[in-house]
Formats: sequence, C-alpha cells, structure tokens
Amino acid sequence: MFEFMSAFLTSDSLSPHGICLLWRPELIWTHVAADTVIGLAYYSIPLVLAYLAYKRPDFGFGWVMWCFVAFILACGTTHFMSIWTLWVPDYGLEALVKAFTAVASVATAMVLWPLLPRVLQLASPEQLRQANDSLALHVKERDAALAALRKEVDERRLAQDMLRQAQKMEAVGQLTGGVAHDFNNLLTAVLMSLDRAARQSEIADPKLAKSLQTATLAAEKAAALTNRMLAFARKQPLKPMSVGVNELVSHLAPLLKNALGEHRALVLDLDPEVGNVWVDRNQLEQALLNLTVNARDAMESRGEMKITTRTIEMGRGGEKVLGAEIEVADTGCGMSKEVQTRAFDPFFTTKPVGKGSGLGLSQVYGFVQQSDGMIQLESAPEHGTRISIQLPIIAKA
Repeated sequence: MFEFMSAFLTSDSLSPHGICLLWRPELIWTHVAADTVIGLAYYSIPLVLAYLAYKRPDFGFGWVMWCFVAFILACGTTHFMSIWTLWVPDYGLEALVKAFTAVASVATAMVLWPLLPRVLQLASPEQLRQANDSLALHVKERDAALAALRKEVDERRLAQDMLRQAQKMEAVGQLTGGVAHDFNNLLTAVLMSLDRAARQSEIADPKLAKSLQTATLAAEKAAALTNRMLAFARKQPLKPMSVGVNELVSHLAPLLKNALGEHRALVLDLDPEVGNVWVDRNQLEQALLNLTVNARDAMESRGEMKITTRTIEMGRGGEKVLGAEIEVADTGCGMSKEVQTRAFDPFFTTKPVGKGSGLGLSQVYGFVQQSDGMIQLESAPEHGTRISIQLPIIAKA
C-alpha cells in the first residue's frame, strides 16, 4: 500500500501543465488570476456558512451547513492545485484533492435531497408576517378580554359592596325605625304631660313654669331628632306632591346662600327642560339644606358650592325611566374612601363633638330611598364632594 501511494504521488516522469500552454505568459497568468479569484471566493463562502451555523444553532440545518463548508473548501483547493501544477507536476496530489472533493460533493447531495421537502415547508416571509399579524391580533383580543374581565370583576365587587352596604343600612334602618317610633310615642305622651303641667303651673309657681318650658323645648328637640331617625328608616309620613325642581331650587337659593355664609359662593346651573318630580317638598328642601350645611363645614372659610339640575335616564324596577338629577358639588376638603363607605350611616360624623348629630346625610338617604329615588356620592381628599339626588320625573308643571 505504501509503495502504491509512493508511486501514485511520484511526479519525476511527469511534466508541469505549463508545458501544454507552451509557457505563454498571457495564458499562464490568465489561468493563475482566474483560479486565484475563484479559490479565494470558494474559501470565503465557507467562512460565512460556518459563522452562520455557529451563531444560529436554532436554524435546524446546521450539520448541512458543515457539509457545504467541507465541499466548498475542497472545491477551492482544486483551483489552487491547478495553479500549482502549472509549474510542479504533482498530479497525484491533485487527484487526491479532487477525489476528496468528489466524496464531499456526493455526501452533500445525498443529505440535501431528502431535506428538500422539509425546506419547501418552511414559511415564507409573507407567511411569517401574516402569522405575526394574526398572533398580534390574538394578543390584542386577549388583552381586551382580560381588561373586560378585570372591569367586570371590579363592577361585581362594587355591586357586592353596594349590596352589603344596602343590607347593612336596611338592618340599621329597621332597628332605628322601631326605636324611633316607640320613642316618638313616649315623647308625645311626655310633651302632652309637660303642656298640661305648664298650663297649671303658670299661676301657681312661675319658676316651675320656666323649668317646664325648658323641658318642653328639650322634648321638642328630641322629637325632631326622632323624626330624622324615622326619615333615615324610611318610615316618616311623607306628603308627596308635584314639585318643579328648578322652581324649588331657585326659591330656596337665598336661604342656601345665607346658610353658606358671605365668603362662600353659590352657583346655579339649572336645565330648563327638567320636569316635575313627585316628592315631599318640605323634605326635599330640608335635604338640600342639609347638603348645604355639610358643604359649608367642608369648605371652612372660602369655596364654592354648585347646584346643577339635568334630565337623566335612571333604572327603576328593571326599566329605564326619565329622572331629574339634582347635583350638589362643593370645593371642600373631600372625603377619604373609608369615610365615604360610612357617610350615610346614622350618627356617623367627622365633625367635633357637639357640632353635628351624624343624621344629616342619613336623613337625605332615607328620604330619597322612600321617594323611589337614588343617591350617589363621589369624593376625593382635597378635591371636594359631589352628591347626586336622582328622582323620577312625572310630568311638567
């Protein structure tokens, strides 16, 4: 085997390829230049393929890349051997290089043809773009669905909180109404007895008459307090009538202005298209006065209270009906979330001791509920408070 290879590679009896070209310089150097350029190009292509296979192992056909690298390198070497054999007759070595190139080319072709169906299945740039667009659309739809789900969860949580608050208020209202009703009956008897005793003592003992008068005033205040508790419990006797919302607010404006004080402004924004509502006029006036007093205390020394009326749609018995909205908004200190959750609770107040009974908003709440209306509160610290009273419209005046 060694002797065969030695004889195969021996070039003593051979002539260089340049003899065939008669050593003509123009022919020789043309072959040299062309083979050099082709060989360098063949050597540069495998470098690119090797770098690509190294940097992109996820390509999936890396081993085919390495087959191409070996094949193209062998092809480039054959061209450099052609230059070498122009002067040195190493045709045996050139034959080995060509044999290696032949093996590499056949091996590359054998592994390449079975891969052709898989390569044809690869997505085109247009298909990839469409797939990306479809995926982006699905992601957008998913985000929209998540946002809708999140909103629904928040609304459901809010509805559950409102239901718990309504159940709590209903329970407190029943308890308050029962106590206030019984206490009111006792106060009626006390006031009648005090009145009879006062008439009998006016002549007998003036000092006793004065004490009885003081007791009567205190009992009357207690009776007023029980009436407010009955209003919260929605058990007070109402005298509903057709009331023009704008007419009532305009008529009450001077009194509300006096309740606010000289350094606080009252602004009216009345929609002339608002119809009449079926409510107890005195109780509605009292509710607006209570809201004005609360706004005055929230604004301290200066500020603005705005009363707005407008026509809205409101839910009533599962149906949509026209309603009149009376919105009272102030620029006061506002309420925290914790205070808002208890704002309509009876006897709850943030005012100092002796400054409020905590029944103002609860009375407004009970009156509005008893009148088949709704009340809403929105507030934020340092951004004021907005209270909306919504009552169903019956007809125009």
